[in-house]
Amino acid sequence: MPQSLGEWALPEEAAAILVALGAGLLVGVERERRMKADKVPAAAGVRTFAIVSLLGVLGALSHSYIVLAAVAFGVVVLTALSYHRTRDGDPGLTSEVALLATFLTGVLAASQPVLAAAAGVLIVVLLVTRGPLHTFAQAKLSDQELQDAVLLAAAAILVLPILPDHPVDPWNVVNPRLVWKLTVLIMLVDATGYVAQRLVGARAGLPLSGLLGGFVSSTAVVATMGKRAQAQPKVLSSAVAGAALSQVATVVQLALVLAISNMALLERLRWVLLAMGLTMAAYGALMIRATRGEPAPPPPSGRAFRLRTALIFATAFVLVMLLVAWLQRSFGPTWALGGVVIGGFADAHSTAASVGSLAAQGQLPPDLAAIAIGLIVTTNTLSKLGFARAGGGAYFLRLAPGLVLLVAAFWASWWFLA
Repeated sequence: MPQSLGEWALPEEAAAILVALGAGLLVGVERERRMKADKVPAAAGVRTFAIVSLLGVLGALSHSYIVLAAVAFGVVVLTALSYHRTRDGDPGLTSEVALLATFLTGVLAASQPVLAAAAGVLIVVLLVTRGPLHTFAQAKLSDQELQDAVLLAAAAILVLPILPDHPVDPWNVVNPRLVWKLTVLIMLVDATGYVAQRLVGARAGLPLSGLLGGFVSSTAVVATMGKRAQAQPKVLSSAVAGAALSQVATVVQLALVLAISNMALLERLRWVLLAMGLTMAAYGALMIRATRGEPAPPPPSGRAFRLRTALIFATAFVLVMLLVAWLQRSFGPTWALGGVVIGGFADAHSTAASVGSLAAQGQLPPDLAAIAIGLIVTTNTLSKLGFARAGGGAYFLRLAPGLVLLVAAFWASWWFLA
């Protein structure tokens, strides 16, 4: 019970009923207007959808499985009869399925009203966007794009969960699930850029997808943007802008990693990281400006991503990690720092976290830890330069100066500010 007027709130049951009623009315209004616009008979309108949603929430609030099952059975039977009655004028099942979904939304409102409200809105969004969705599925989406979407879903949903989540090699460094996550990530970064181009055009889509993808793996962005620029020379500047902006994201990630592993080291390098981020943001903006003089490229077509590129990248990642493990095993713990720096070729963030942890434990002097971070940035940038070179000479010549400036910004600012 509320203790004062300021703390007054609806009882949970009343809130659940209102959410169910609102969802039912919202879906019902859309269905009734659609049926009127299509000039087909409507067996269920605003009142029916609202009542069905209320039946769901009231059945759930009764806390009786028998009552709820009986109400659900009645709704299913009446929905079937409704379709039998109207199928000659409207052979589709959308209204009937929406009616069942509205009933389930009402049931959900009894225990999770916020989720039920979101589900009701989502149902209406799907109903309202019927035209664009049909156009996309029938005219915009190619067979190859559909196959790529299925392949990406299978890789992420079917393959990933069944892989072992522990090292399987003699040096205990190669985690199959982690490696496959990287493979899926590369495919996803490439697909994101492809979709962004289709939605907002190559000029804006590639820089945006590059910036977002950089929060996951800027090296993957450099590789995939290079392949994109090689396949579509007209988007060269946009691809370089995306690759450059991905470095801004990786600087932010590096700061977050150091904040978790060693706050003192982050404090020491804060101006260095700021200089790196500003340098790459300026270079990315310069590349975006360069796109204004280029002819507008046509929307991309063909494959949303290339599995071969993802597999090659993941293989290189595994080989570098094995090399680091071999160095540590063969030459002892004194080579740990050298192995960590070499690990920068594969991933800057995990190796930077290792340095931060070593410094926090007192096993690495602060000055040497800062130098190690710079070496990791340098080796990781060299790795990116290699992937940029694989994207073709034009792509490499445009992106390489920015990557060199990134390394120069670290060492120059460290020398003067750290």
